[in-house]
Amino acid sequence: MKNLVLTILLFICFFTEGQSQSILNDEEQKYVLIGNFITQNNDTIENCKIGYRIFGKVNDDSSNVILYCTWFGGTSEAIGRLIRKYQFIDTSKFLIIAVDALGNGVSSSPSNYPERFPSLTIKDMVNSQHTLLTKHLNLKKVFAVIGGSMGSMQAIQWAVSYPKFMKKIIAYVPSPKLSSYDLLWINTQIKLIESMQKCKCTDRDIKTLSDMMTALIARTPDYVNENVPVEKFSEYLESFNKEPDKIFTLDNYLSQIKAIGQFDFSSDFGFNFEKAAEQIKSKLFLIISKSDMMVNPDSAIKLAESVGCRKLILENNCGHLAVTCEIEKVKKEIADFLTDD
Repeated sequence: MKNLVLTILLFICFFTEGQSQSILNDEEQKYVLIGNFITQNNDTIENCKIGYRIFGKVNDDSSNVILYCTWFGGTSEAIGRLIRKYQFIDTSKFLIIAVDALGNGVSSSPSNYPERFPSLTIKDMVNSQHTLLTKHLNLKKVFAVIGGSMGSMQAIQWAVSYPKFMKKIIAYVPSPKLSSYDLLWINTQIKLIESMQKCKCTDRDIKTLSDMMTALIARTPDYVNENVPVEKFSEYLESFNKEPDKIFTLDNYLSQIKAIGQFDFSSDFGFNFEKAAEQIKSKLFLIISKSDMMVNPDSAIKLAESVGCRKLILENNCGHLAVTCEIEKVKKEIADFLTDD
């Protein structure tokens, strides 16, 4: 029971001044100040801070570097746990740079910024990562970019913003363009949180209700019915009643979910889906959940068909978290894709 709830909430849920850094095999949390960062909306994040962690060992020519983008509310620390628990990517072959996305409470976010924090886009997250990699870690390119959920949106944005920067891209439970249903649940969450804040509800009550609503769409009804016995439902319900995250605060939550709600990989191309797809030069691998209710799978399937890329469609009843239900299969497919010429 606890594992089910933790999995749902996980997915929902050393300062360095500006000088260039060497890539070291070090899983400790690191930060870089990348200077005043100009957002897509022409606002400025002053002294913008980007957090990251490194897993694995770089080879002689840095040709084995993989950028791992964090999911909604995710952190580079959580990516480390994922790698260690499932051996998700072979760190004996690849060096992974897990970068904390803007707004996650580790990198610059509403919770750690002294003034009003600018609104974010997925493209802002990607541009800040590009600055980190090129100007501070001295990388001219990477071997691959990987990400799931909101991380997959960043990976796809990388594909169109910097099409020659990486050789391969892996996006799991992805969406290049949100559907109306996706936008409905996102805007319901935003309205719920902002309305409860105006009514002076406690953060605990707000987060409890928000997590309950997220649980409705993170998994399918069949999955919940199979894994939450009715006689234990009160225990399951009580599991949502907990203190809110001190890092991924409600304001951080709103910052990232609003960025998700604006995402469309074709926005720089007149919202022309086909024209945006033509910009993708990297080898692309899309891992799609057929039962996903958080991000409708149709646009990802359309993208796979448009570019003729490799795809894996998972047809289990695990919804947005389908990858964890077929983790061994997914791991093998990812390993094959990374090693294929």
